[in-house]
Order: sequence, then structure tokens, then C-alpha cells
Amino acid sequence: MAVETDVLDELRRLRTRVPRLAGSLAATVDGLVLAHDVPGTEPEGLAALTAAALGVAHRMTDAAGRGDFRELMVRGAHGYIATYAAGTTAVLTLLADDRVNVGRLHLEGRRSGARIAELVDARIGPGGGRHADRTAAGDGVPDPADRSRPIGTLPVRTPQRPAHRPRTGG
Repeated sequence: MAVETDVLDELRRLRTRVPRLAGSLAATVDGLVLAHDVPGTEPEGLAALTAAALGVAHRMTDAAGRGDFRELMVRGAHGYIATYAAGTTAVLTLLADDRVNVGRLHLEGRRSGARIAELVDARIGPGGGRHADRTAAGDGVPDPADRSRPIGTLPVRTPQRPAHRPRTGG
């Protein structure tokens, strides 16, 4: 049984445990879809956006000295988007209606994230991914499986002061 099938089974079980859950997606931290249950949403686009948000979240937790990334929640006018770490190589993103029980969403999202981490690590291995066997082939493109620089380790740039001084009234 492939990791995608196991992860999809977990996503389906999650939907039964969380009323008002509109969709779920498991992806690698670099934005490749592992499995999804997101009707009406493009899974590849959501996975790419999740990877981008994950990078920012890692940098924020690092810059603020809050430890390793655990979860991120965004609230829109029509509901929530919650992202949970699923080990070091995967991430779980949940879409929920605006009337969801947020406590229940967190509880079940964390549990499913841990379960997905176990499934991915058991099938692929920690630090692996769909493209772990690929090399950069000398074309100047970084190997996507290279985990020597984890997300969030880029230096945080401090905004520069403006070169001009604002005028004061007078």
C-alpha cells in the first residue's frame, strides 16, 4: 500500500471526526501533494501556497525565538485554514467552515498531523520525500530533497532606515 493511500485514509477519517471540515490536504514541506480531499480547490496550488506560508511561519517562529514550527491558523470571512506540522517532511492543511469548533479542529488536526508524520516516515523515511532519489544533475537547480538547510534558517533581514529624513511641519 502506497503512502498516498494511507494518508488519504487518514484524511477521510479526519473528515468524519471534525464536523464542518470542508477539506484537507497533506503535502511535503516543499509543496508536493501527498494526498488531498479538497473539493472545489486546486490541490497543487493549495500545496504550493502552504509551502510558502510554512516558510514564512518557520522564519517567524525562529525570529521571535518561539522554537520549532507547530501550527498556523488563518481566519477568513468564510472560515479557517489551519496548517499543522506533520513531522519534518510533511504538512497538513485543513479548510473549515466559519462555524467549526476551533478547539476540536486543533485537537484532531494535531492528532492527524502526528499520524501522517508516522506514515510518511515509515514509508519514505525521515528527511526523504518523493524526489529523495533525484540529484540536481549539474544543471544549477538545487536538489529538492537536500535537507542540509532546513526551512527557517535563512537570516532574518532587518528593515533598513530610509536615506531621507521626513519633513516636519513648519
